[in-house]
This record gives sequence, C-alpha cells and structure tokens, in this order.
Amino acid sequence: MSAATHGQTPYYFVPGPSRHPIMAAIGLLFVIFGAGQWVNGHGWGAYVLLFGLLWWAFVLQQWFRQAIGESEGGQYSDRIDVSFRWSMSWFIFSEVMFFAAFFGALYWTRVHSVPNLGDLENALLWPDFKAVWPSVAAGATASPAGIVEPFTTMGPFWLPTINTALLLTSGVTLTIAHHALRENHRGKTIAFMWLTVLLGLTFLFVQGYEYHHAYTELNLKLSSGVFGSTFFMLTGFHGFHVFVGMLMLLFITIRLMKGHFTPERHFGFEGAAWYWHFVDVVWLGLYVVVYWM
Repeated sequence: MSAATHGQTPYYFVPGPSRHPIMAAIGLLFVIFGAGQWVNGHGWGAYVLLFGLLWWAFVLQQWFRQAIGESEGGQYSDRIDVSFRWSMSWFIFSEVMFFAAFFGALYWTRVHSVPNLGDLENALLWPDFKAVWPSVAAGATASPAGIVEPFTTMGPFWLPTINTALLLTSGVTLTIAHHALRENHRGKTIAFMWLTVLLGLTFLFVQGYEYHHAYTELNLKLSSGVFGSTFFMLTGFHGFHVFVGMLMLLFITIRLMKGHFTPERHFGFEGAAWYWHFVDVVWLGLYVVVYWM
C-alpha cells in the first residue's frame, strides 16, 4: 500500500508513481550534453550545463521534500529503515570503489608504468627519460616533445595539513552532535552540527586557495603530466564529495531546527554522518599517499 491504513504505519511503504526519476534523468541529460559541447569548444554548452544543473537541483529538492514529508508523516516503518541503511551502505561501498580506481591508477603509475618506461627495452625509444617520482625532473614523466611545463609538486605543509586538522575536527564535532541527539539534547546537537558545517565549508575554501597556489605559484596543473592529472583527479573529486557531504549536513541541521528526528529514529542524520566519516577516511589516505609519498 502507498499510504497508512487507519493512521497506522504500513508494514512496507510503497510510493505511488512519481515523475521525479524521469525529470532528474532529463536534467542529467542536459548536464552531460552541455558539458560535452563546452569542452569541445562550443561556448553555448556552458549555458546548457548550467540549465541542466539548475533543473536537476530543483527536481532533487522536490524529491527530497516529498521523502521528508513521508518520513515525518509516519509512513516509514522499521522495514523502510532497514532498506535505507542497506541502500546507504551500498552507496558508500560504490564510492569506495570509485576512489579505489584512482588510488589504483596512482599506484600502477608509480610502481609499474614509470619504472617500465625507464627500463632497457624503452631506452632506445626515450633515452633521456628519468624514471623518478614525483615527476619534477625534466623528461621524468613528460612527453618526448617536452610539452609539459616545469612544475613544483605540492607538499604536506601547510595547507593540506590544515585541511587534515579541519576534517578530523569536523568528525569529532559530528560525533558529539550524534551523541547529543541520542540523549535528546537538541540545542547542543544543532550547535555542533553548525560547527561541523562551518568546518566543512572552511575546508573547501582552503582547498580552493591551495589550487590557486598550485596554478599560479607552482605551475602545477591538470596538464602537468601524470603527477598533475592524478593529483587533481584525486583531490578534486574528494573536494566535490566534501561539498556534497557539507550540503547533506546543512540540510540535516535545518531539519533538526524544524524539530525533525528523535533519539530513537534519526537515520537521515546517521546516513549523512556515515558519508562524512567516509570522506574523512578518504582524505587521510590522500594526505599520506599524495602529499607525503
């Protein structure tokens, strides 16, 4: 059934037909089409991309608002709670595999690709190649034509270390907020949630400054050989995930201020917390592998 019977929570809530999936897919179609045209030199593609993002965001806002209404209306039973937990678990697992692919690319490049290019078999093809990492030496991982400009690698001090402290602190404040919610201290929960959101936002600003520093002072760009591409792909996608997680926590905080969630039932809060802790763990891996090694 798609609604409760006689005011009781259904055993398993099944929503009625919805326009949201197809509308979200249309928005993503505009996003992909616009981005494809933009990167191929068509300036109007940027406007199509922006339109698609706005369309997609509006649809998601409507979709989430409906889901929140169903939850607050008592439609979701314990069976739905279990489904949400499994869904969030598999979603985070897919994100683990996503980052594993990029960590794997970095590992394969450093341990196999670069050393193999420097062995005797390739010496005749590229005699001046230097199989060293990071690729800061001339010819290290540049092309034989020398089209990769000289650059300086990004070390752990001080911006990445500051961001590490910010994310670790945000994990602590989020845990404090969770315990406060379980103890029904809503004011304390909201205060520490706003602090967590602020820490996430500060992380993004620091990373933006780090990218500006890399481009303008270190000449480290996405086109800076394999080091530049792996550096910006790993840190950039992680930054996007921080942005998404920060939005999750922001909306959860707003819901807390509206009186949503109870000490017994608050998986919306827990799901966002799971995601944020996942983002923290990924950053620790990045901090060690990308900045220190």
